[in-house]
Amino acid sequence: MGQLVAESLRLYGSRFWPSLALGIGPALAGAALAELPRTFVWTLVPTVGTLAWSAAYIGACRLALGAERGNTGVAFAAGCIAFGPLLLQRIVVVPGFDFVTLAYFAFVSLSVPVALVEGRGLADSFRRGTRLARADFVHELGALATLVITIFLTGLVLVVVLHGVGDQAVRVAALLALLVLAPVFLLGAALLYVDQAARVVDFGTRPRRRRDADVHPALEPDAPRRSDPEIEP
Repeated sequence: MGQLVAESLRLYGSRFWPSLALGIGPALAGAALAELPRTFVWTLVPTVGTLAWSAAYIGACRLALGAERGNTGVAFAAGCIAFGPLLLQRIVVVPGFDFVTLAYFAFVSLSVPVALVEGRGLADSFRRGTRLARADFVHELGALATLVITIFLTGLVLVVVLHGVGDQAVRVAALLALLVLAPVFLLGAALLYVDQAARVVDFGTRPRRRRDADVHPALEPDAPRRSDPEIEP
């Protein structure tokens, strides 16, 4: 899990400006959640905010996985399905429900890189994505939780440092923290596709073993078969 965070930060540093741009949409969604009246929050955050996070996640997958092709429309729809409950939790704020929504995200989020890398349809992307998640769900959920905790603690330090400056400065600090740190979560979530795919064995593509192990029959040693390989001296 720590290695995933390190790889995310390394990728962030090597592609800094494109990675930083990934945080613009999430930062605007966070600003809307904090500043807009409650009516507008219920209207815009689950809709526009979900679209912004989904688009940012697609950008992170392209940076992390080099997925230049694939089915972008399917990936966008899958991203909205994955991020919807996460943003709804920020509005409703039910104690303990944030862990449930993160577990849900861990279970379905890999459908986005699947659509981009493998070019599958929506239903097939979710089947493949959930299969990747089940390969080691504890690892994926733990990695995402580690990313969230890292981002939360880093942002909290920044807010505490500016606490004595004023309320407006604290709000600006929180917005900047989300702008800078959200790409770490997005890049890490994208890199999880590689980790989980390495844990899955595609039995459908594995060659089947022959019952006779491709040797001559014991009862009919001269039965017609392929010739034995010649041994060169």
